[in-house]
Amino acid sequence: MALPWALAVLSLLPLLSAQSPECANFTAKPITNVTLDWLSGKWFYVAAVFRHPVVNQAARSVHSTFLYFAPNQTEDKIYVRKYQTLGDRCIYNSTHLLVQRQNGTMVRKENDTEFHAHLLLSKNPRTFMLSFFPEDKQKMGISIFSDKPQMSEEQLNEFHEVMECMGMHKSEIIPTDEKKDQCGPLEKQHEEERKKEQEGAKEG
Repeated sequence: MALPWALAVLSLLPLLSAQSPECANFTAKPITNVTLDWLSGKWFYVAAVFRHPVVNQAARSVHSTFLYFAPNQTEDKIYVRKYQTLGDRCIYNSTHLLVQRQNGTMVRKENDTEFHAHLLLSKNPRTFMLSFFPEDKQKMGISIFSDKPQMSEEQLNEFHEVMECMGMHKSEIIPTDEKKDQCGPLEKQHEEERKKEQEGAKEG
């Protein structure tokens, strides 16, 4: 993969050490079928903070990213299609995440390594956040996803609150820029191909 898993997608664990009553609101909850249904569909990666040097450098090369999640409740998996713009190129790939329901995490396996992300459900139903290495001040990270490329002031404020609970500062935020997206044509091509496949299946 061109980028660390942290940029690709999710994982959920008990996310933040509840050092204050406010921070206790930002811990990962068990994942249910309702959660998986809600996650289904298209999401935009809007911004992140990554302390891990390699991940931070990689994140700065990303202009925009959007993802399609297709959860399978029986298998406890989320199938993911990722469209990412690096420079003037669109990079597409697909993968799947293993859902750990009880501790609210999603895991991606690459070779013999597991990459964990912690899912934080937002007060706003159009937003969720992912936390990485929450116990490690040198590697920790958090990213926010929305159903639209731009977020409201309310959504941003909540992101800032979670960052502060983790001991991060607004100056560390790495934003994306949907205006630089190069993946629109490929997304359209894929959607047309899917429609033809579905029509063919119906005819068959």
